[in-house]
Amino acid sequence: MIIVAGTLQLTEIGLASIRDAARAVILATREEEGCILYSFAADLTEPGLVRIYEEWESRETLKAHGASAHVAAWREALKSIDVKSSELRLIEVTSVEPFA
Repeated sequence: MIIVAGTLQLTEIGLASIRDAARAVILATREEEGCILYSFAADLTEPGLVRIYEEWESRETLKAHGASAHVAAWREALKSIDVKSSELRLIEVTSVEPFA
């Protein structure tokens, strides 16, 4: 399993203006082959901070996601606002077990 985790720091106005584009990319991505989980979450204590979390079956399915039309549209939407910073990390998982 591959995990992509990170953040986008936007202005509060920027966050509001891309909400529809974010919803569109999330819904389309969740239908992709190999997508286990795909989520953006606005941080409740830091205005404009969006936390990104993705789980993929493989690097190949993640690569296909990156080449999709809905990701291209998402990238275009991000160009229209002020992104203060962004950070994404790819994590390759070798073992998963329940945590109680």
